[in-house]
Amino acid sequence: MNRMFRRYHRQIAIVLCLPLFLTVLTGMGYTIAHEWLHQDEFGEFILGLHTLEILHLEAIYPMLNGLGLVGLLITGLSMTGLFRTRA
Repeated sequence: MNRMFRRYHRQIAIVLCLPLFLTVLTGMGYTIAHEWLHQDEFGEFILGLHTLEILHLEAIYPMLNGLGLVGLLITGLSMTGLFRTRA
């Protein structure tokens, strides 16, 4: 069972690497551009990248990111051994 979760965890992590990296960078970039530098137009562009509104995926992209993260959390927590019964 643990080996199966390791395989799933590795596959999910590879698939989600780029989307999560994009989400983190654009989230930080929006805060810097909009709040610190007061560049509203650039901030709106970054926000469009953040939700992939530019590719018209704003309805599904956050849901896919969230489901992927839940998968990573479940497989990662199962590998820690916190939920194993001790003999």
